[in-house]
Amino acid sequence: MPASASDPYDLAVIGAGSAGLAGAVTAAGLGLSVALLDASPQTGGQFYRHPARSLGAARPEALHHDWRAFAELRRRLERSDIRHLSGHHVWAVTKEDGDLWAVHAVTGDDGAGERSVRVRARTVLLATGAYERQLPFPGWTLPGVVGAGGAQAMLKSGLVLPGRRIVVAGSGPLLLAVASSLAAAGAQVPAVIEASGYLGYARHPRALAANPHKLAEAAVHGAALLRHRVRLRTRSAVTEVHGTDRVSAVTVTRLDRDWRPVRGTGRRIACDALAVGHGLVPQTELATALGCATRTTADGTSALALDGLQETSVRGLWAAGEAGGVGGAQLARVEGELAGFAAAARLHGHPVHEGRVRALRRRRDRMRAFAEAMAARHAPAAGWTGWLTDDTEVCRCEEVTAGRIREAVTDLGARDAHTVKLLTRAGMGWCQGRMCGTAAACLAAGGGAVEPPAERRPFAVPVPLSALASSGEPTGSRPDAAPAVDD
Repeated sequence: MPASASDPYDLAVIGAGSAGLAGAVTAAGLGLSVALLDASPQTGGQFYRHPARSLGAARPEALHHDWRAFAELRRRLERSDIRHLSGHHVWAVTKEDGDLWAVHAVTGDDGAGERSVRVRARTVLLATGAYERQLPFPGWTLPGVVGAGGAQAMLKSGLVLPGRRIVVAGSGPLLLAVASSLAAAGAQVPAVIEASGYLGYARHPRALAANPHKLAEAAVHGAALLRHRVRLRTRSAVTEVHGTDRVSAVTVTRLDRDWRPVRGTGRRIACDALAVGHGLVPQTELATALGCATRTTADGTSALALDGLQETSVRGLWAAGEAGGVGGAQLARVEGELAGFAAAARLHGHPVHEGRVRALRRRRDRMRAFAEAMAARHAPAAGWTGWLTDDTEVCRCEEVTAGRIREAVTDLGARDAHTVKLLTRAGMGWCQGRMCGTAAACLAAGGGAVEPPAERRPFAVPVPLSALASSGEPTGSRPDAAPAVDD
């Protein structure tokens, strides 16, 4: 801990998932004073979501893979002097005089609560994770349609299911984990609908050979699907949802290699819920607001460009986990630990644990290679926009349809997501384009190369006016809260 309340921390870690926990406990173990900020009341991030103690879950670890690793990180956190600031929604990171960083946050369940907080630190580690990528289709706004990761989060943290008969659809290995979890919890899962396929992994034999644990995970999920008689359909997609007040069925259609629907192949599957997702999008807003460089990943998202020790293009600012490219909890832990060592070496003025750092870098590179191969195999192809009718809502917040976006492109000359946003308001709503940004960018590209939507925003989360008016006293002032505003 700093010597006094006015002294800065050595390291501020934003995000208490796998990457943030690993970075925080590593840095603290090397003598750094660390503040760990996270929006959730519990540690673990999205991957290790778990029910509150009040729910009385006897074995919360039963719904998780590799729970021991998280339990060990949590134990190290509890035994450390790390300042854990839960329920803190970080809306900006700024540079102060004297090369110090200021982390600005608001508290409360939804960020509109009691306090405005400023945490000062010499270095910062961003472990902000990712959010689900959604591709719209007719009927996707009906009650009963949830994100694939959202369905898993409901089960892990609330011990509830989104329905009793649940189709799981989209693209990416997350679908297998979601389907096996839902089936194990008692849901009937008639099918997993994968838009890509798995045979393409054979084109990356070196990445597969270097990551045998990934093959083992796939085998575990595959065995669970067989045990629960869940059918796996590849090169297919849910192209329409049916129902009035709630989902009653979905239409599943075969896709060609460009993800265009094949005429005459649609088949209905009765269900009362659909869990759908097409991978994850790195959450980079805090970093891009500071001018950090980004790179386009193999599946078309935008991730932070990092050096060999996880540092961004802005000195003193590190990132670990999904912000640098989606790769899973094991990779996030390795990157978090590596960033913790790097931050300590910068502040100590000399390298620390060089042998361990070299070993971590080798592990990180092996797992990152597999993550890139995985992203390439499940990248959405341009033909998916053929699912959309003109009256399909793309931006749900502002009720902007695919027809209006197409009109902006063909009649008004829009050629990118930003111009589409100005002409149609797509992406100006509460979610700030997180749900519709990919779709708007694809429609704007008109079948050509898709530029990832720009993520540079002054505020990473909605902020009460009082937080903007406050000078942000270090970790403790209590200005009155005001209604949240967007940017």
